[in-house]
Amino acid sequence: MFVDSARIRVRAGDGGNGCVSFRREKFIPRGGPDGGDGGDGGDVILAATEGYKTLLDCQQQHYYKAGQGAHGSGSNKHGKNGATIVVPVPPGTLVTDQSTGEVLVDLIRPGDTLTVAKGGKGGRGNATFKSSTNRAPRRFERGRPGEAAFLLLTLKVLADIALVGLPNAGKSTLISAISAAQPKIGNYPFTTRAPNLGTINADNVFSYTIADIPGLVEGAHTGKGLGTRFLQHVQRAEVLVLVLDVSDAALAPAADACRILFNEMSQFEASLPDRVAFATANKTDLECSPSTMAGVREFCRERDIHLIELSALTGEGLEEFVAALSSRMSRMEPAIGS
Repeated sequence: MFVDSARIRVRAGDGGNGCVSFRREKFIPRGGPDGGDGGDGGDVILAATEGYKTLLDCQQQHYYKAGQGAHGSGSNKHGKNGATIVVPVPPGTLVTDQSTGEVLVDLIRPGDTLTVAKGGKGGRGNATFKSSTNRAPRRFERGRPGEAAFLLLTLKVLADIALVGLPNAGKSTLISAISAAQPKIGNYPFTTRAPNLGTINADNVFSYTIADIPGLVEGAHTGKGLGTRFLQHVQRAEVLVLVLDVSDAALAPAADACRILFNEMSQFEASLPDRVAFATANKTDLECSPSTMAGVREFCRERDIHLIELSALTGEGLEEFVAALSSRMSRMEPAIGS
């Protein structure tokens, strides 16, 4: 089950109390103070972990509490530090403080971490307060409380290229035809309910990832059809590809689909339309009116978008499409690998 948003509560461990104790041994009168310090509370850490693709675990276990520091004891024994909790999340997770709305961190790469709740400091025992003027202190400190926070985790899929289109435009068929991805495919709208990722190996020289984003509808930027959740997954992609159904059976004329997609992307984030480098006139194996193709060609020509006519079902035009994508990504490869 793909989950791209979760709310969690985190609580770091409290610090242990310091101890008031005096050395008591035979033949050693007035042994002096020997109360140890309390241990520090454990932290709560979020870590981007390779292999994690969803926030399902965080949705199911929404409360994380680290261990408390142990109290100090006599004989100058320091209390044990509380256990730290490391919460694994998928790379690409955005962490926001729910109470303030502040974005704390964007855990993009595997290995990125953030301490979201710091454990409390352990209190000092009375041995710490011994001085030349106070040989038998009875003073100690209580451990400090650990930090707590309510966090919103939002997953934005990491992909070099994202396929964008209206429902039933053939995006899932296309990604399955050019990569090893195996999305659900069906002849009805919203077959895809979550992004699908595929990898393309360009002549064994380099590889890049491509994402199939669930279909957008008019009004997606306002949340219609879960549009804002779908649009967030294209924000990280360097290159966007419009997938257009140019057949006579399309949900909307292809030129109208272009305008809808551009409008929804620009309303969600102004820079998204600038990343559209390619458009695919899909389903050319079906009947298509010349006026439909003319409208699409005109739209792409005005915006300097490379249009490729293909059929994801029959394979016609796929070789040209993959070659164009690989050529574009090869020019961007140094930036991607940095």
